[in-house]
Amino acid sequence: MGSLCWFTFYIPLLSPALAGGVTRVYYLGIREVAWNYAPSGRNVLSSVFLQPGADRVGSTYRKSVYKQYTDSTYTTEIPKPAWLGFLGPIIRAEVGDTIKVHLKNFASRPYTIHPHGVFYEKDSEGSLYPDMSPQDQKKDDAVFPGGNYTYTWTVPEDHSPTADDPNCLTWIYHSHIDAPKDIASGLIGPLLTCKKGQGKAKEKKGERGKKSVVDENLSWYLDANIASFCTDPGSVDKEDEEFQESNKMHAINGYVFGNLPEMAMCAGDYVAWHLFGMGNEIDVHTAYFHGETLVIRGHRTDVASLFPATFVTADMIPSNPGRWLLSCQVNDHIQAGMAALYEVRPCSRQAAKSTLKGRVRKYYIAAKEVQWDYGPSGLDRSSGKQLTEAGSPAEQFFKRSHYRIGGIYWKAKYVEYTDETFREEKKQSEEEKHLGILGPVIKAEVGDTIVVTFVNKASWPFSIHPHGVSYRKEWEGMRVSQNGFSVQPLHNFTYQWTVPQHVGPMPSDPPCLTWMYSSAVNPVRDPSSGLVGPLVICKPGTLDENNKQKGIDKEFYLLFSVFDENLSWYLNANIKYYLRMEETSVKKDNGFEESNRMHAINGFMFGNLPGLDVCEGDKVSWHLLGLGTEADVHGAVFRGNTLQMNGMRRDSTNLFPHTFATAFMQPDNKGIFEIYCQTSNHFHAGMREHYSVSKCGQRDAAPARRYEGVRTYYVMAEEVEWDYAPERRWERERHNGSAQSYSNVFLSNENGLLGSKYKKAVYREYTDGTFQTPKARINGDEHLGILGPFMWAEVGDILNIVFKNNATRPYSIHAHGVLEKETGQPQAANPGDIVTYRWEVPERSGPGPNDSACIPWIYYSMVDPIKDMYSGLIGPLKICRKGVLQSNGIRKDVKREFALLFLVFDENQSWYLEENVERYAHRNRREIDLLDDIFVESNKMHAINGRLYANLPGLTMFEGEWVNWYLLGMGQEIDVHTVHFHAETFTYKVRIFCSDVVDLFPGTFEMVEMLPGNPGTWLLHCHVSDHIHAGMEILFNNTEEEILI
Repeated sequence: MGSLCWFTFYIPLLSPALAGGVTRVYYLGIREVAWNYAPSGRNVLSSVFLQPGADRVGSTYRKSVYKQYTDSTYTTEIPKPAWLGFLGPIIRAEVGDTIKVHLKNFASRPYTIHPHGVFYEKDSEGSLYPDMSPQDQKKDDAVFPGGNYTYTWTVPEDHSPTADDPNCLTWIYHSHIDAPKDIASGLIGPLLTCKKGQGKAKEKKGERGKKSVVDENLSWYLDANIASFCTDPGSVDKEDEEFQESNKMHAINGYVFGNLPEMAMCAGDYVAWHLFGMGNEIDVHTAYFHGETLVIRGHRTDVASLFPATFVTADMIPSNPGRWLLSCQVNDHIQAGMAALYEVRPCSRQAAKSTLKGRVRKYYIAAKEVQWDYGPSGLDRSSGKQLTEAGSPAEQFFKRSHYRIGGIYWKAKYVEYTDETFREEKKQSEEEKHLGILGPVIKAEVGDTIVVTFVNKASWPFSIHPHGVSYRKEWEGMRVSQNGFSVQPLHNFTYQWTVPQHVGPMPSDPPCLTWMYSSAVNPVRDPSSGLVGPLVICKPGTLDENNKQKGIDKEFYLLFSVFDENLSWYLNANIKYYLRMEETSVKKDNGFEESNRMHAINGFMFGNLPGLDVCEGDKVSWHLLGLGTEADVHGAVFRGNTLQMNGMRRDSTNLFPHTFATAFMQPDNKGIFEIYCQTSNHFHAGMREHYSVSKCGQRDAAPARRYEGVRTYYVMAEEVEWDYAPERRWERERHNGSAQSYSNVFLSNENGLLGSKYKKAVYREYTDGTFQTPKARINGDEHLGILGPFMWAEVGDILNIVFKNNATRPYSIHAHGVLEKETGQPQAANPGDIVTYRWEVPERSGPGPNDSACIPWIYYSMVDPIKDMYSGLIGPLKICRKGVLQSNGIRKDVKREFALLFLVFDENQSWYLEENVERYAHRNRREIDLLDDIFVESNKMHAINGRLYANLPGLTMFEGEWVNWYLLGMGQEIDVHTVHFHAETFTYKVRIFCSDVVDLFPGTFEMVEMLPGNPGTWLLHCHVSDHIHAGMEILFNNTEEEILI
């Protein structure tokens, strides 16, 4: 859905409450309205989403919205700020307060109101699902047309903002009968919970934003909208892809293409932006605040990453007067109009001017056209095969044919020159060879001024637009700004950017922050053409006289991006040059377009990136950047060694368009290792490179590690029949047993579909090396489902994994985080073999200084990491600080621990697909089309630990006992998961933050801590709309006290 931005707040009626709080009373009515996404009629970028027609709805849709009234007569509406759009009114409360919401439904179908971030009993949850509650606690589950109900919520201390949180936390409320359809229909609004004394709206001004793709195809009113707004309703095909796309409104608070009523603020004011996203897998948003910077959870940024049910509070003290763009930087969303304007006015409290006492750093940069080779060696350096070898993953990208361009393209590139004459290119050092397609590194410290003289030697208008610095409008590099302009071919322009204190790294940031610059005349086509480079801003005194970071031996810059050559300005030139034909003559089928999507790191694929060489013990800084479309969900993984980011130990980080990360590594493991994207389809398509760690000899040998504990696991890979949904009563009650149940496509075994049962391979633990006696899953371990055993170790341990392969094909076990001596490529065990793996757990495998006492990792088979994982071979691993575990592996200060894997198991990529078709299809194999869209979708099982629709047992805990949740994400582009716990909040990371949603992506492993305080059976689910309907839901049970038997 859209982005929410708020400026002033209404103070609701207050009445006394217990414990020093107040009771805040809201009268909300649900009304059906006609909502116009573009009331001005302006069409800045595209007409497909706005123009009505015979089979197009246009920009106006019937919706249901929450409206606020003065009292129980519901006759006098309380007006709200115009920029709230179709969002409901702001509900806010302080710690100790009670919120009473009197909800009356004036709409034509049942709805509810369900909150995030507050405490509620079962009778005020506002969420319809089978939870075994008595009928007197189910009245809140549906407010029927003409009916009303009063919901009571509280904000106790354990739901309050923590010391590390901002003064007010951002949450939402929404209808939850069928949450995806209710929200798409318009029923959503903002909710704030504040620290004591911080809830008075007039003390500080704030802005809020909700970004989402409002999918009107999911709305309850789709048929009504077709009938009302299409001029020929009978001609509409609701399954037509173009019709469906026209109904996906890329909105901020329900407005597109700059139609959000303008938000204004004074320079020097404190502004809180309360941002949240909702929606589907395409709702990967990077909210970019041009002209200013933000602080989010103590870190400096100018972007906020938003996903379905992600809530962000961003603090800003604006200092740069002007009208600035607020936009989503995902390519598809830019084109579809997800942008608005905000204005910073001088007023009387203009921010104090920063005094710049640093250096003036000059750069001479040109845009130059080059022939770029994504695979200059001609080899896939991981397999040793030719990039053009028939049947290889690289073939579709590199083999040139009548309608395929191959691996070389005309592109534009930023190139550095020695001086203002632009006659001599600056020679790259050996340490810069890895930059590839990236432009030169621009560096500065706080207090510096950056002067960039830019010459456009290309044949299209281009510019340079930076993140992370301060600039006036004329130096923004954006054509859409008031005074910004493009640099025409063979012209030049000088940009001047400054680095005042208020854009520099925060105390909790690393010494140098990673940013990016790019051409923004067309912010989609320019970067797709190649014009992008790294920009680094450091704390004062961090850089030496050679512009190197002090205390760092090597600095590397890596851009993870699917370069879509179909969006490049040079597509036609490439067709003419390499195919010898006109663009109009090319058959632009899906195969042609996919062959031009180059899954690259710095513009190289399949191991062709040069220059990533380090010495054992080097202090290495990795500057990581993301760019591209909603498919650019990257899990950047460093095999063989671990990273530290913001004091937390990881071996991966997630990157999205226009997001950046700075990671520190001190490698201790000699060898050649992969850097790759964990997103499985990106890995398969060549987003894999190598770095090497050598002894070098210039340093004293590191002291030998001392390991004190040895823990041995006996693990077998065995083939089983796995049922994703052995029990369907809950699912049928949830969806009223409808023949149109969302689950049918996944669970039905009729019409050639396979149903819920599949042959799979799983890891199972045994008691000893005879592999005769399986180790029973007791004491809650049954929740592991399809996962292998929950392995654990403390820092200083050695793990011996005795692995027997009882399956019918080769498999192995590889773990993230630990020290393996096989350069990350463990020995494969053939069927019947027994192999012992040794995993060492040095300090760098355990928690970082800002981590909790234990951190999660994951293990899986690496013979074919994609097909092996989808076949079922995956399990959890935790590594803890020395001395924090009991003998049974549970933390001494925690009663229960659960590990959950959120993964769409794609059975189409399993080794056992053909066997499953033969066994479960109930049709002749020749009648089954393995590429049929419905068949392919039916085999994508949206599972939590391999179970759908509340079929996962064992998630039982007791009120007042600490619980640790280890949450794991793997998979492909669709594996964007936002894990929501009903009724409970949790804290995570040593800088403790409060939330009830965790974001997971491929390669993301998070641990959160919960103190359950709300007895009942509650829903735990992924908040992505499609994933809810597809069954990514389970129940957890919080009981009042443990009964000892």
